[in-house]
Order: sequence, then C-alpha cells, then structure tokens
Amino acid sequence: MPDITIVEKSPEKIENEAVAIFESETKIKLVPADPRRKFMQVIIALLAQQRSNIDFAAKQTLLAYAISDNLDHLGVPSDTPRLEPSFAKTTQRFHLSVAQPQTIPKGTRVTAGDGVFFAVQQDMPVQIGQLFVDVEVWCTEAGDSGNGYVPGELNQLVDPLRWVAKVENLTKSEGGADWEEDDPYADRIRQAPEKFSVAGPDGAYIYWARTASSLIVDVSVRSPSPGVVEIRPLLKGGNIPGQEILDMVQEKCNDRKVRPLTDQVQVIAPEIVHYDLKVTYWIAIDKSTIATSIQTDVQQAIEAYKLWQKSKLGRDIDSSELIARIKNAGAKRVIVTLPAYQKLEPYQVAKENVVSVTYGGLEDD
Repeated sequence: MPDITIVEKSPEKIENEAVAIFESETKIKLVPADPRRKFMQVIIALLAQQRSNIDFAAKQTLLAYAISDNLDHLGVPSDTPRLEPSFAKTTQRFHLSVAQPQTIPKGTRVTAGDGVFFAVQQDMPVQIGQLFVDVEVWCTEAGDSGNGYVPGELNQLVDPLRWVAKVENLTKSEGGADWEEDDPYADRIRQAPEKFSVAGPDGAYIYWARTASSLIVDVSVRSPSPGVVEIRPLLKGGNIPGQEILDMVQEKCNDRKVRPLTDQVQVIAPEIVHYDLKVTYWIAIDKSTIATSIQTDVQQAIEAYKLWQKSKLGRDIDSSELIARIKNAGAKRVIVTLPAYQKLEPYQVAKENVVSVTYGGLEDD
C-alpha cells in the first residue's frame, strides 16, 4: 500500500500558503523581516504541530499505521486480541526410588541451577509399581527466559521429595513469549477474516496456527495426500519449533470447532535446507580511512542476510541479496562462491551451515 498523508504538516508549505493568502487579500508584500510575517510564523509553528497530531491520530485508524493500544482497538471488530505473555513449558520426568503410591504436589519446582524455575501445574498421582512419572512443568515467569533448556538440563529438584531419586526434562523448553509485538499482531488482524470459515482454506489454518504462540512468525499449510493437512510453523529468528510448540499448534488447529471433520491435521517442523556461505569482498582504496568501519558494517550485513534468509518459509537461497547488502555496507567488489541459487518449497527454510568471510583488502577503482 502507498504511504499517505492525511493533512499537510510541513511548516514551510503552510507558511507559503498563508503568506500567499495574506498578500492576495491585502495587496501587501510580506518580506521575510516583516513583523507580521514573524508573528505568522509563530502561529504556523503551532498549526504545524496540531496538524501533525491530526495526521497521526487519523492514521491510527488504519491497520498499516496503528501502534500500541490503538492497534488493540483495531483487533476488536474481528475478535482478534493481542496474544498475552506465555510461559515456557517442558515435559519433566521424575525418577522414583520407591515404587509405591505417591503424589507429586502441584507447585513442585525444578531448575537448572541458574535461578529460573519450572513448576508442576497440578497434582500428579503416582501409581503403585511406577518407577518414573512424566509431568508437564511451566516456567514460573512468563516470557522467553524459560526457553531453550535442552533435555536433561533441568536436573535439580528445588522442593525435595524423599522418594524422588532424580529429575530431568525430556523435551526442550519453549513457548515462553512476551506480549505480542505490533507487526505480527497487525498481520494476524489482517488475516482474521480467514477464521470466519472453518479451517478448510489454508489461510484459516495459518490464522489459527499463529494464535498458538506469538513466537510463530510464519506458517506453511499443504495437503500432501487427500484428507491430510500438514502444518509447519516457523519461529521468530528463524528458529525451528520443538515438540512443545508443535503440540500447542496441534491443539489449536485440531479443535473440532476449527477443523473440518474429515481433515487429519499433522503439525511438524519445517524442513531445513542447509547452505554454506563463502564470500570475499574488497574495499575501495579511497575509503581506506574508514575501512575498519566498513568491515564492521559488512559483518553486520552478513548477519542480517543470514537472519533474512531463515526468517520466512519458502524463501529461495539467493546470493544476489547477499551481494546487495554487502555493497550497501560499503564494499567495492564482492565475490560469492557459495551459496548458489536454490529454489525452496513453501514448507522448507534455509539455514546457514559453514560460513567463511574473507576481506580481500583495498583496491583501486
């Protein structure tokens, strides 16, 4: 969509219009030093600020411009609230030293020893003869602080139970997120009309999948065989979802009120296509005094390219984008040996593997 201006707010243009009207009505030429023109400029400064406020307020009624609480109000007509902070989750295994009936109490905490705690959400009875029991635990603090604990890392029992020999998490902890940010929230509001249908159209499945977590930034939906719906979510930063996030999406999209009766919903991780990156670049000799700064900018451009490449499903591996970013960072010449162009399927995501960046030095134009 094109950028728009609701009201003209440039002080210069407003002054020119005001002076033109004054001179037309009075037949008096207002020179720059005329006291009447100086007084007019004071009024115009206030008018320009007022018009700027009017322009901003009017744009807040449009999805492309709305921010913060104003964006939340735009989500009301389509019943699309902003996703609230969520807690990281994982499956925790409690190994028992005594095979007799017990109960793991609600609130029992585990940790990796770094001050972040996960707690059992409900009393979990242990049947006679069981040597272990698996329980879902949630981080005690909402947000992303509880994400990323790999299996076996949550191995300390905070609230001792004499008959528990050891504890360990079986899945990578994930799902913790802060309040949904404006851009992904606006995108979900835009997609909201899709939900008025049951999840038969792919757009409806995409909408419902993204409501599972604000960490989800992209979703691929396809039907590899009749009656089967395959959903692949991608997380912020190009991260691949683990089992906890996949289960959350499965629960959302498999609801009987959402999916058609005959659909068999499968939620799986995106297919990763690895690529190597090998690039050499040179800097013009007349920029030798800022060569160090350019090298820093080039490195940042390469990092931004890697993030861009893996932040969307089905994004083709495209070295021309890498070249453009490096040259915009100040490089004179760029040779990309790898990667070669590769077209991706909508359910695939490209991720860097071996990265080699060589600074070739200075060279003449």
